[in-house]
Amino acid sequence: MKKIFAILLSVLLLIGLAACGPKTPVQTDPPSSEKPTTKPTETEAPYVPTDPNYGTVIYGSSTEISGDWGRAFWTNNATDALIRSLIDAYGTIVTDFGAAYVVNPTVVEKMETEIVPGAPPEGQEREEGVNYDTKIFKITIKKGLTYNNGDPITAKDFIASALFACTQEMLDLGAKSTAALTFVGGEAFQKGEADVVTGIRLYDDYTFSFEIVADKLPYYYDITYAGASPMHYKRWFGEDVDIKDDGEGAYFNEAYTLENITPFVEAERFASENRVSAGPYTLETFDKAALQATLVANDKFAGDLYGNKPEVKKIVIIKAEDATWADALKTDIFNVYDHITGGADIDTALDIVDEKGMQYVQYDRAGYGKLMFQCDFGPTQFIDVRHAIAYLLDRPDFADAFTSGWGGLVHGPYGVAQWMYLDSEEWLEDNLNKYTADLDEAKAALDKAGFNLNDKGEPYKDGLRYKKVTEEEAGDYKHNVKLDDGTILMPLIIEWLSTENNPVSELLKVKLAESDNTKAAGVQINRTEVTFSELLNYMYRDASKGDQYKVPTFGMYNLATNFYPAYDQSYYWTLDPVLVEQGYNSNYLFDEQMDKLSMDMVYGVESGDDEKYLGIWRQFIQRWNELLPEVPLYSNTYITVIPDWLLDYEQTAFWGFADAIIGAKIKK
Repeated sequence: MKKIFAILLSVLLLIGLAACGPKTPVQTDPPSSEKPTTKPTETEAPYVPTDPNYGTVIYGSSTEISGDWGRAFWTNNATDALIRSLIDAYGTIVTDFGAAYVVNPTVVEKMETEIVPGAPPEGQEREEGVNYDTKIFKITIKKGLTYNNGDPITAKDFIASALFACTQEMLDLGAKSTAALTFVGGEAFQKGEADVVTGIRLYDDYTFSFEIVADKLPYYYDITYAGASPMHYKRWFGEDVDIKDDGEGAYFNEAYTLENITPFVEAERFASENRVSAGPYTLETFDKAALQATLVANDKFAGDLYGNKPEVKKIVIIKAEDATWADALKTDIFNVYDHITGGADIDTALDIVDEKGMQYVQYDRAGYGKLMFQCDFGPTQFIDVRHAIAYLLDRPDFADAFTSGWGGLVHGPYGVAQWMYLDSEEWLEDNLNKYTADLDEAKAALDKAGFNLNDKGEPYKDGLRYKKVTEEEAGDYKHNVKLDDGTILMPLIIEWLSTENNPVSELLKVKLAESDNTKAAGVQINRTEVTFSELLNYMYRDASKGDQYKVPTFGMYNLATNFYPAYDQSYYWTLDPVLVEQGYNSNYLFDEQMDKLSMDMVYGVESGDDEKYLGIWRQFIQRWNELLPEVPLYSNTYITVIPDWLLDYEQTAFWGFADAIIGAKIKK
């Protein structure tokens, strides 16, 4: 994998997306092959910054800060995640610049692994191809690591998060995690059937281990099982709570009860003032009304995996509005604008770069923009309706209109920056349905889906289509019609949820929702606009935010997905109702083959077996393309605008702002 990622990185640094835009990246002081004709000057003119915010990064974010710093146990919007990655660090396993998972030398003194031979349950014979062995990752952390307030970091802090994730109290507090299914003894502990987690061990102040259950092995990314970062458990759970291990496994002491820990968890989850953390930056203030967070460099930070410590001492993160971001960048309201995409916005940004003498970096996206369906109610529960919507949208035209050449089109859940895509371009071209825009194909798909009646239950001729449905299919969909004879008709009305002031949504409105072809096909698409946070509440059916979100309401959403270096889709398509209740499988597509392929792709492949992984990945992509839980719209090129005084700032799809800013320097 390291070799593959290294090759991929080299390619990405040399070339952009095949269909990139007309402008090229700014080159700073390119090396010259000619000898100077005159003697160079002995001194260089002093640098005079024109940015009034010189030395301070003002980061304009298109996503609102929610202020939930709960380690992604509850919510995980993009800006919250960015801030957490700046204030929480010291992961034992991290990704390097080449997107390979490696042991963090700043944190880990030593890591050892051990395979523990296992056997089938008593009375059962060993099955061929089934793994019974567990695997232990034993880690010794370095001494001297501290939080930003000077409190020492020990092994207890590193296992606190994993142990919390194995408790019923975590679930009772509305958090979600699959950790209990990963560690030996974790599930029994969560169910109250055991007093300790045997797979989490605490040996001394600096040594701990994780033992992974047999059915999670082999795992293509198994090094990530050794991943842990410090959690100040005294602040999260209270001074009376302790973590112990009497030789059988780790556990919390008797002070760890739901009643006792709830006020501490709620306080720490949203605490901004005097927040104790262990990252390169400290959260100094968060103004929820202004949607602004201020971070300052943590002078106790020991460095990232390369030993870098932040030279930029202050970062202010503010809300950037889609309608006014360009004016804000021009007028120095912020000086870093990340993930700019879409041809019009990129061209606007590059004009500002030229006008103000700023810089930018360019990189291909490891993700894609999409129409997402929820597939368990309403018209979108029917596969042929999803196909029809794809046939009604001219996707190449849409991608070109949105990206203006700064991007491309994908036909499944992948991005053009991923090594699997680069190794499969020809295969993907030959084996995936492109859903080329075709009104007749759309009509045929709707007929196949059974939407071939009018509102009286008669054969369809024109207008809005209806389908005779069973009570189970009808569910509580609000547009259903019941005839006098008891027949239930479902109209082909799709409720679409989008975010406010979103250029992708506006383009979809014109090219899909209100297009002549959509009307001619007998489809009605109703659009509702909300904030992104509210969209996520509906998408995840998060009743903790309000009862209205729990009710299935919208069948289609438009948003985007970015992938981590570990392309692991294993729980995205789970059939387990408990996991679905926790927010997994937000498409609500329940397909046994998808579930199996997504699991086999990572849990059926030994670490380093790239060929086998790629083969299952292709099968998964092909099945996804057939079921079409989402319609891919584009996989685009990003640019990030930065001030001229920020040097050595290197960013890629997998090495984002939070990584790049730590190694960046200030021009003086």
